Amino acid sequence: MEETRQTDDVQAVKGHDEGAEEGEALVTPVEAAHGRVEQLEAELAEVKARAAEYLDGWQRTRADMANYRRRTENERSTLVATANGRLLTRLLPVLDDFERAFETLPADLRNLTWIQGVGMIYRKLQMTIEGEGATPIDAVGQPFDPNIHDAIMQEESKDYPAGTVMAELQRGYKLGDRVLRPAMVKVSSGPGPAASGGEPKAEEGTDA
Repeated sequence: MEETRQTDDVQAVKGHDEGAEEGEALVTPVEAAHGRVEQLEAELAEVKARAAEYLDGWQRTRADMANYRRRTENERSTLVATANGRLLTRLLPVLDDFERAFETLPADLRNLTWIQGVGMIYRKLQMTIEGEGATPIDAVGQPFDPNIHDAIMQEESKDYPAGTVMAELQRGYKLGDRVLRPAMVKVSSGPGPAASGGEPKAEEGTDA
């Protein structure tokens, strides 16, 4: 009897354990899967946030690099233009000397070989200056513009209206929109009193 009772107790305990294990086998995987999904969702959200942060940082770095490259290019262009402008400004007086020399050169000397050689040097210098972007400023016949013209004389003229450049005394040059040297000019003040008829004379009266 006692052995039978002990056997029954052991079987009851064993059956309880097996039932518990069977119950756990039905519930635990579902809960574990739900917990795992929540964990994966949290990890995915973290990864997305980190990716967005990295993308934002990369985009800012890219924009900063583009701005730096653009700023560097602008600074380099400005530096080159400034250096070219200074060099061209120093070469212009040499060009002026060549032009004055050829303007006053006697006609019987123009065919000499060494004169022609000097003329070739002058033309090469002129082409070099213009090749660097320097362009002459229009002067004669143009309205006087203090931004590009330097008026050093004013003279009456029947051929040019008042305020018009009538003669160029020294050629001016521009480098792009920048004035390297204004043109030295003579400006018309218009026709004088004699050309316009002068002051009307008073009629002589007769004595009564």
